[in-house]
Amino acid sequence: MNAALVISERDNVATALEPLEKGRMVTVRDKTVLVAEPIARGHKVALQAIRTGEAVIKYGSPIGNASRDIEPGAHVHTHNVASTRGRGDLAAREGVASGVNRTSAAERPTAEPAE
Repeated sequence: MNAALVISERDNVATALEPLEKGRMVTVRDKTVLVAEPIARGHKVALQAIRTGEAVIKYGSPIGNASRDIEPGAHVHTHNVASTRGRGDLAAREGVASGVNRTSAAERPTAEPAE
């Protein structure tokens, strides 16, 4: 069994399928990296260098941006990725900035029946 999972050739991270110890060589598809630090099962390992501000790609989709430089083999998690997933505060702010009405159905005015 592979120690890590990559879904898309676009991915620059792999998901650990088991705990990865520092110093272990992990090969996923055509990439081999030396694990730089312990990585828990379910967490991500960088398959290549990801520079500050660049997208972190998992399962073919961006999951956030590197908040600092990430070296190949490094643990990729909240300490070095700024994620926008699940950030309702950002969606609301972006909606206001773009003029999109993000009010809930309960907050929207209803039309009065025509007489």
